Amino acid sequence: MEQMKEKSLRGRLAEGEPNPVDVHVGNRIKWRRKVLNLSQQQMAEKLGLTFQQIQKYEKGLNRVGASRLWDIAQVLNVSMDFFFADMDQSVKGQSPMMLNKDDEETAKYLKEEGVEMDFDPMKRKETLELVSAYYKINNRKIAKYLFDLIVAMSKSTANLSEEE
Repeated sequence: MEQMKEKSLRGRLAEGEPNPVDVHVGNRIKWRRKVLNLSQQQMAEKLGLTFQQIQKYEKGLNRVGASRLWDIAQVLNVSMDFFFADMDQSVKGQSPMMLNKDDEETAKYLKEEGVEMDFDPMKRKETLELVSAYYKINNRKIAKYLFDLIVAMSKSTANLSEEE
C-alpha cells in the first residue's frame, strides 16, 4: 500500500500539488495557444484530445509525456525548448529528480552539471524573436509607437510590483 501511495505522488509535490515544472510547461502551452488565437477546443481537435485534457495540461494537473509534448510543439509551431524557456531556478529545483535529493546533493549535482541560471535577457530566444519581429515592421512610425508602448508598459509594471 505504501508503494502505491508513493507511485500516485510521482512527479507531484508531497502535498499532492502539481509539480511546478509541469505548471510552468502548462503555462507556456496556454500562453502560446492564446498568442495563436486558438481555443482549447481547436487545439484539442488538432491533437485528437478533449478540451478538458488541454485544460488539465495547461494547469499542470496532468503531466505531458514526451510524444504528446512533441505533438503540441508541432501544433503551436514552437521548438521543444520553448516549453522550458525562462524557467526560474526555484522551479527547476522542484523537478522530481531534484525533490528526491537532499540540499547538499542538489547543490553538488547542479555544480557538476554546470547548471547556472542566466538571467541575461539578451540571451533569451524570446528577446531575439521580439527584436526580429520588431524590425520586420515596415512602417517605422508604427514600430516607434509599439516601442513606446512597450517601454511605458514595462515602467507601469515595475511600479506595480514595487507597490505590492
